[in-house]
Amino acid sequence: MRFDVFSLIQSCCGRVTAVAAGSALALMAGCTSTSGPTGVSDGPMIDPTKPVQVALLIPKSYEETASIATSLEQAAQMAIADLGGIRIDLRVFDTAGNPEQAALVARQAVQEGAKIILGPLLAENAKAVGAAVADSGVNVLSFSNNASIAGNNVFVLGPTFNNTANRLVSYAASQGRTKAVIVHPRTLEGELGKAALENAAQSTPLEIVAIEAFEFSQKGVIDSVARIKDSVLETQADTLFLTSNTARALPLLVQLLPEAGINPQDVQYIGLSRWDIPRQILELPGVQNGWFTSPSRQVSASFKTRFTKGYGSPPHQLAGLAYDGLAAIGALVSTGQKNAVTKTALTQASGFQGVSGVFRFLADGTNERALAIAKIERKKVVLIDAAPVSFGRVWF
Repeated sequence: MRFDVFSLIQSCCGRVTAVAAGSALALMAGCTSTSGPTGVSDGPMIDPTKPVQVALLIPKSYEETASIATSLEQAAQMAIADLGGIRIDLRVFDTAGNPEQAALVARQAVQEGAKIILGPLLAENAKAVGAAVADSGVNVLSFSNNASIAGNNVFVLGPTFNNTANRLVSYAASQGRTKAVIVHPRTLEGELGKAALENAAQSTPLEIVAIEAFEFSQKGVIDSVARIKDSVLETQADTLFLTSNTARALPLLVQLLPEAGINPQDVQYIGLSRWDIPRQILELPGVQNGWFTSPSRQVSASFKTRFTKGYGSPPHQLAGLAYDGLAAIGALVSTGQKNAVTKTALTQASGFQGVSGVFRFLADGTNERALAIAKIERKKVVLIDAAPVSFGRVWF
């Protein structure tokens, strides 16, 4: 079952510590803009003297995602507890993983007074929810990473290809890489990954000199290896971008390409997905010296530790999105501004502190997350370029 443009397998602080979360909230009070449109199209007004009603839409009764829904709800409750005196009235609605049901409960939530919606999980559900509440002006912070559904009143919290590609390409260029080959499957996500890398390269000295696509099958991967090798040699490429994730074609690619003579020590392998999930991937010879993006590992570890201690089991890798959404809403509500959950407020430039680092919503409904660059060295993950701690300004 596919849940999004990326598979859920791939998608992938307490108070963050208490001090970090408190600092983030204090910062929002100083940075949130109160200018800009304040009408229905921008979002509903709130009464700062009363609890702000937030609707959490999750697929509780959908068997394939029930465990994820539980983890999302627990993370949201954890965020509420960390907000301290900031009054949020969180109400949970079951989408059943169905677009029609998701739209129905979204309208119900708005009728009952919801000022903003957190969720749903699935891209098609989020699209339906956005349309269902568009007339009310209520904004939707979905857990999707599908940038194609973003816009109007729908925002995506999940990490996007564009965000990751921009970080990887700019870093590669800064390290003197000049020529790259993109390798991707002939799938929707493969095409989107390729496009993100091409777009990212346009503003850097790094040139995309060849693109090699393969049929999404074991035979397709095997048949592509000779073509990829020829492209690398003919173009004298020094970089190889692989869009596939560890649950799909990546393990086979990183086995066959080095065996064919594309040495990872000579040509820089770079992954558009996380290469440290699952941990077994670190054992493969072909990923050694490879680069990929990673969230702030220290902050992420803090969230995981607190979550596990509180609920008895580790969070699903998407759970942090629910925490991030509530943390952002709480930070904005703490300002005491009537337009705290409007688009103007949500897209303020300084962003928010999340469980994997700082992030912000962009005007087109997508997001930008501060990402680190990691390298696999001797079967271990080594940080080689830390994630930024702010978007161009001092945070703490």
